[in-house]
Amino acid sequence: MTVLRTQLAGLARRPARLLLTGLALIVAATVVFGTVLAQRIMTQTILDTFSGTSAAADIVVGDGTGTSAAALDVVRRTPGVEQATARNQAFYDVPAVSGTWLQVFGDPGSGPLAEVTLTEGAYPSAPGQIAVTPRTAERMGLVVGGTVQIRPDSESPSRSLTVTGIVRPAGGEGFAGSAYTTSDLVNAMLTADGAPVVSSRIEAHLAPGTDPAAVAETLRRTLPQVPDQGGGGTATAGGQQSSTLVTPDVVLGAELRDREARDAADSMGELFYLIGLFVAIAAAAAALVATATFRIVFAQRMRQLALMRAIGAGRGALTRALAAEGALTGLVAGVTGVLIAYLLGLAAGPAARVFLDAGIASPGLPVVPALAVVLGTTLVATIAVLSPAANASRVSPLEALRSASVTGAQSALGRGRWAFGLVLSVLALLLLGLAIAGLPEADVPDSGSPELSMTATVASGTLAFFSLIVLGPTILRPVLWLVGLPLRAFGPAGRLAVGGVGGAPKRAASVSVVVALAVTLTAAALIAVSTTRITMNQELALSAPADLQIAAPAGEQIPAGALEAAPELTGVLPFRVTEVESGSSAFNVADLPLASLPTSDDIRVSRGSLDDAGPGKAIMSDWSAGFLDAGHGERITVSRNGRSVTVTVVATVGGLPMDTMLLLDRADLTALGTPVEPTVVLADAAGDRTAAVRAAQALVPGGGVTVLADARDDLAEQLMLITAAALGLVGMTVAVAVVGVGTTTALSVVERLREAGLLRAVGMSRARLRATLLLEASLYGVVGALLGLALAIPFAWLMLSAGGLDAPLALPWGQLALVILVLGLLTAVSGVLPARRASRVSPTAALAMD
Repeated sequence: MTVLRTQLAGLARRPARLLLTGLALIVAATVVFGTVLAQRIMTQTILDTFSGTSAAADIVVGDGTGTSAAALDVVRRTPGVEQATARNQAFYDVPAVSGTWLQVFGDPGSGPLAEVTLTEGAYPSAPGQIAVTPRTAERMGLVVGGTVQIRPDSESPSRSLTVTGIVRPAGGEGFAGSAYTTSDLVNAMLTADGAPVVSSRIEAHLAPGTDPAAVAETLRRTLPQVPDQGGGGTATAGGQQSSTLVTPDVVLGAELRDREARDAADSMGELFYLIGLFVAIAAAAAALVATATFRIVFAQRMRQLALMRAIGAGRGALTRALAAEGALTGLVAGVTGVLIAYLLGLAAGPAARVFLDAGIASPGLPVVPALAVVLGTTLVATIAVLSPAANASRVSPLEALRSASVTGAQSALGRGRWAFGLVLSVLALLLLGLAIAGLPEADVPDSGSPELSMTATVASGTLAFFSLIVLGPTILRPVLWLVGLPLRAFGPAGRLAVGGVGGAPKRAASVSVVVALAVTLTAAALIAVSTTRITMNQELALSAPADLQIAAPAGEQIPAGALEAAPELTGVLPFRVTEVESGSSAFNVADLPLASLPTSDDIRVSRGSLDDAGPGKAIMSDWSAGFLDAGHGERITVSRNGRSVTVTVVATVGGLPMDTMLLLDRADLTALGTPVEPTVVLADAAGDRTAAVRAAQALVPGGGVTVLADARDDLAEQLMLITAAALGLVGMTVAVAVVGVGTTTALSVVERLREAGLLRAVGMSRARLRATLLLEASLYGVVGALLGLALAIPFAWLMLSAGGLDAPLALPWGQLALVILVLGLLTAVSGVLPARRASRVSPTAALAMD
């Protein structure tokens, strides 16, 4: 107890050292508890505000069973019902815009159940009227008072719908092709088309003071039955199946909203599971930093510990005292981290209202998770301190005659540590081989074992890091020598910085491994994003090679030069699409010149080469190769109107535009009797995309204009969100790594104040001393970054290959170099304050230190 009281008294006299020692643990505790609060805030916000059911719907009828028009009449006549609407919809082909459908939704347009807001014109009130979203109006060139031709299918005659207004859905501008009218008018449209009048649900808003449960019970008794949507039926005498009739479900709106919101919250489980993995990695990094920090702190106090041994303190008592010190550090760090995270959680709501104009829920007071984080941080600190404490307790009483700087420089690895590190390395290599063996083979469906490969990759990477931790001091030397070559050219400052890192290899290895972990995750994320971008570009190279696709009306051609002179369009590329036959199959072919596409460099060629295209040659999609039972190097005969040509497949690609199965040379398509005028034109918007759409519609009356660029924009936005999320998660580990470097630098400065004083005494200026310590701090980042890159590249390739991403590994060298530079700068910045402190030490005072 005497030894323990002595150690705790020392901590009480120096509280700053305790906080500095546990700084990485404070960051980790903040991250962990902050994640808990973020999950609570997001879940509660979803429960409060997110639901597929209108907030004004007190009763919902038919959710899961469907309803009829008769049921809507019954609901409206029920006492206590103030407003009721069916959530129904109808789909229509828009022949003027090829490949475009108009989806008409039922919505009252006003009142508590309205989900759209009228922004221009009037809401539909008569048959044949619709209101469209801003994006629909923009893409189809519709205006208030104008009309749009629609038909239920390509076999039915067209009819006109009048646009009476522009509405904005609650979620924004709405998707292109969405329109609204009242549910009664949707039912009338369905009846006119001969389609079944069935709604997905009916929502009812009750008058104030009405009991929802009583109204629900009334509806259960009075609603007409509907056919069972589950597919059940009963057999009649003639063997025919007749649908089983069931009463539509009647659910209280509050109950349904709660169920929908909880389902939505449950869908966030996978996201938070992924976040949990990164939080665990950040916690592991904090444990590594804490271990290195305790080792430094105990090395600084080696003489004090030796004196305690000299006056009779046993090794066991000393170990327990140091372990208790570590536990106390973890307790204080855990409490501090939880308080910081909680204050940030409380500030999230006001910040969202001020900066985002959005309301989010309060995190509440999760006492049990808070206690768990505090206890977990204490446990991590206790585990982290055990090894340094055991080593420190072995100090000989004779060490009391030496200085801390001498005792802290021991770096040799024992035989046991060497053996353990080599075993870990061998196991990592064996698992690496297993991961490679499980990769799927190219062009061989269902080959390999992706799950086994991904599991083995993760396990191999984990063991590789443990091996790096164990053998770090040995691995550090050659890397430090390589990095130190250019620094030595900077004179004494560079040489002293390299010597400062190399003089304590165990400490340097511990911190560099944490930086390496951060760089591995960051670099792997950047590599994955770059490779994914290439894959997306390959997919879009043929499906969306331009901003617009303009198709002539069915059976017609686009006059030559009709679009080339339009100032709103650029990069105009006309081609022909026609139907041909081969054997018993009929399909579309085109003469689109792939070499003229601006995306030609991104086209993924499975077999062959696009350079071989020409007369008598064809390019085929991978799917059509299976459909036509042909492939690269084989010959295919296609015919049209009694004419035929035989072509050789010179290349197969991932996919072809316009639902075509073959690309032929222009001469071959002409030989089949195809008119020379184009039927399809690809073009880019010279400026505003909407203006380009309207120009194309005006120049090709009745033609179909498809905005291919929307797909590119959507995928680019998704990729941006994925990138931001990945780097945000990785940022937690980076933060721990930078804090670890700062802590290590600060403590090492305290450890080497005598050395700093000697340098000042021999004439080194304060500025030169600060530069030396900043270079030393940056070396941790650069060394760790190189080690991290060495691990990130192979493991990223394995993970992407195991995931079935069929694209070459993309190494964004510029971004990876930037990662090294940024880590070097961040770690250098983390050493600014310690360097300033060291430079202010008086040479006389430093020389008087022991």
